[in-house]
Amino acid sequence: MKQQDLNLNLNTRRTRKAQFLDEMERVVPWADLVLLIAEAAPAKKTGRPPFAHEIMLRLHFMQQWFGLSDMGMEEALLDTPLYREFAGLSRHGRLPDRVTILRFRHLLEKHHLAEKILATVNKMLTTQGLLLKQGTAIDATLIAAPSSTKNGTSSRDSEMHQTKKGNQWHFGMKAHIGVDAESGLVHSVSATPANAHDLSQAKELLHGEETDVFADAGYRGVEKRPDICERGHQPHWHVAMMPSKRKALDLGRESHKLTEQVEKLKAGIRAKVEHPFQVIKCQFGFRKVKYKGLAKNAANVVMLFALSNLWMARKALMRFLQPQG
Repeated sequence: MKQQDLNLNLNTRRTRKAQFLDEMERVVPWADLVLLIAEAAPAKKTGRPPFAHEIMLRLHFMQQWFGLSDMGMEEALLDTPLYREFAGLSRHGRLPDRVTILRFRHLLEKHHLAEKILATVNKMLTTQGLLLKQGTAIDATLIAAPSSTKNGTSSRDSEMHQTKKGNQWHFGMKAHIGVDAESGLVHSVSATPANAHDLSQAKELLHGEETDVFADAGYRGVEKRPDICERGHQPHWHVAMMPSKRKALDLGRESHKLTEQVEKLKAGIRAKVEHPFQVIKCQFGFRKVKYKGLAKNAANVVMLFALSNLWMARKALMRFLQPQG
């Protein structure tokens, strides 16, 4: 049967992925980030001309946003015109292969550029009044790693470890973050094996200017730790009550009722720290580590949280960047 022409103009339709890339095009401080890479990248004097730093940075960001491996990014460039357009490769004579993409990632890792990119993004957010200094909320989340030993060496990643949470064992790493208590934007990141206690990274998650810190019950006694006591500036710690003690409160008593209200207020502020975890796991699909070894995955996690800040602040940034008049 002959198909009818419905006169649909498909050229004007923008997919959700295209709209996402349009937003990121507007909010990422490309010029500042490319300058960071240019300062670290060696000048190549022989051989085929390298791809521009901005092209490679755009490819690396798409890998994080869409959960693509080096090989997956190479194949996606061949299959998807949208990716080539965003990277600036639409009219380029050649496309980067997986080795080129891998070498760029190694360049970022070698020069610790993920941390510098996070600092650059946060500097822009602070300038726009989106990242404040008064309060910090801290927490950690587990990131799974392959636990199977059915591989060439019959072993698991030696830098990952297992830990028990509730009644379930987990193998992998922990991502620890400190976020702005007002906006939920990440300002500090650290990574450890999964068996490291949350308290061990508390000092690393403070920027030093906060007056109040909010944490869950896993951080009990944090204010007594030597590394915290040695700090010149001591914030006021708001650590959640143990669930068993909170459950035992008699809400018929006025003092216990007030305690319950305070715990609810603290929980509402601590909830901000869950938003970046939700973005990297659900929006960016980062539920398992991508590489072997803690250092590579730590750099990957820092980059993801830098991009999660841009994602969470994109609407406010686009309003600010909107042309006037």
